[in-house]
Amino acid sequence: MIRTPLRPLARILEARAKGENPEAIERENLRLRREQGRDRARRRAEGRLLLLAASFLIAFAVVGGRMGLLAASAPEEPNVELAGQAIAAQRADITDRNGRILATNLSTYALYAQPPHMVDKAGAAKKLARIFPDLDEERLLRDFTGKRKFLWIKKKVSPEQRQAVHDMGEPGLLFGPREMRLYPNGHLAAHVLGGASFGREGVRSAELIGVAGIEKAMDAELRDPARAGAPLVLSLDTSVQSTMREVLWGGMRLMNAKGAAGILMDVHTGEIVSMVSLPDFDPNDRPVAPSSGDAADSPIFNRAVQGVYELGSTFKIFAVAQAMELGLVTPSTLVDADAPLKWGRYTIREFEHKNYGPLLSATDVIVKSSNVGTANIALQIGGARQKDFLSKFGVFEPTPVELVEAPYAKPLVPPKWSDIVTITASYGHGFSASPLHLATAYASLLNGGTKVTPTLLKRDEVAPGPRLVRPEVSRDAAQMLRQVVLRGTASFGAVPGYEVGGKTGTANKPLKTGRGYHNDKNINTFASVFPASDPRYVLVVSLDEASDNSGPEPRRTAGWTAVPVAAEVIRRTAPLLGLAPAIEPVDPSTLTLTSTSN
Repeated sequence: MIRTPLRPLARILEARAKGENPEAIERENLRLRREQGRDRARRRAEGRLLLLAASFLIAFAVVGGRMGLLAASAPEEPNVELAGQAIAAQRADITDRNGRILATNLSTYALYAQPPHMVDKAGAAKKLARIFPDLDEERLLRDFTGKRKFLWIKKKVSPEQRQAVHDMGEPGLLFGPREMRLYPNGHLAAHVLGGASFGREGVRSAELIGVAGIEKAMDAELRDPARAGAPLVLSLDTSVQSTMREVLWGGMRLMNAKGAAGILMDVHTGEIVSMVSLPDFDPNDRPVAPSSGDAADSPIFNRAVQGVYELGSTFKIFAVAQAMELGLVTPSTLVDADAPLKWGRYTIREFEHKNYGPLLSATDVIVKSSNVGTANIALQIGGARQKDFLSKFGVFEPTPVELVEAPYAKPLVPPKWSDIVTITASYGHGFSASPLHLATAYASLLNGGTKVTPTLLKRDEVAPGPRLVRPEVSRDAAQMLRQVVLRGTASFGAVPGYEVGGKTGTANKPLKTGRGYHNDKNINTFASVFPASDPRYVLVVSLDEASDNSGPEPRRTAGWTAVPVAAEVIRRTAPLLGLAPAIEPVDPSTLTLTSTSN
């Protein structure tokens, strides 16, 4: 900075020349310097004040804008969840084949507490125990007065309960938004759906995960964000499912059974249109698995898939079908059926020690359900070929259906396939399978002879499976089953207009010791097909320990128990499936000519 001298020499000399006082020059310059310094100081102060005012203005604008934004937004509870991966709470809906909802999500709230922020802990514990009767007041008070800073109180609360907690006015009780799984049809298709529960949980959301059934088997697909809200479409038909459950429930009570199972399957696609297991449960409140006792006595046990039983004479049609495939017999071939049959130290007898022999046609072996006739056919086939044939139908392996329980339902197969096993297996004893195995095998045999894979997912197109029998063998087998209903052990299975065919199976339940069988406890099964002339659907109905007590003596065979129940299922569900009743031809010999005269 250049400073101006207070006594410039030129001015001093000029002042002396004019006779002026040189001191006045110094005083004047000093005054001007002070005024310049004062002006600079004022300008600096004014700049600082302007900067401070601008800073205050910006700060007030930011605070005001933030306050306005908070006032316009919805209130949210504080987030106290741990840092980490975000919880994906979305889960796709599940619908039936017609788009009707079977499982969906419902917005609700969870109740939690922050004890350090609570005002009246004892009062809150008492009021909460009144709002939620399942809560213990003393335990709540211990939790509130302990060292915990956060605790869950209820994972799901109703709107009425939420309002009641709000009315308490307790600042330490807070709500977190939730999506819970809802099954609007209650018990319907409970074993198929299984159920869902909460996985990882945070204050603002919770993870929905499957715990059983198709919810767990298809868990990854249901939680996949790439679905973009698209539902999982099942092969079930809700109307058919409801009807079958109603009929089976009534039949189970009428026949004094402890349990029942039913499977209705499309023979060409393997789609399961209905699957029922009774007793059942409400997946909205799924029971816990039993820790002791027989698992089959629990309502969560799926008899249609997990129940592995000896299914009796329903398997006789496979022995005859294999013999026809090998060219050993035709439907009219006479077979040795002279009972009893001695094989080593074993004696093969007919039901109630009857003798249908000495000879029966292959068709009548099925119609009369001859153990001896079927055994002799199986012996012609041979054990190795018989076992290989049955294995192609999948009855020795777990079913590949989309249920988490299915891989664990393994059929019970003898380790050694001896001659006596060949005999007993021909009429459904000596190995055990599930009703779903039986339904799948019947569908594969009767659809023209190609293997099907059971599925609970709706299929638009299905490629034909490997061929198991020739089409003519499949056709003859269906007609044999038709004869069983027309003049055999399943006469109660006739449903006018639907050409029902089928085979009964009555198997005594084995003793828990593993040696011998109960005389008064059976698994009664009826495996049916309709229409028999052009098979479309297979229906398997199985009753556990059923007994028809309407007569003087209890009747425990499938013909008296499972067959009439299956017939009622067909009568009520066939129209729902779009099958119009056909007018069946009348035998001319039964007609009577009449005339009227005027």
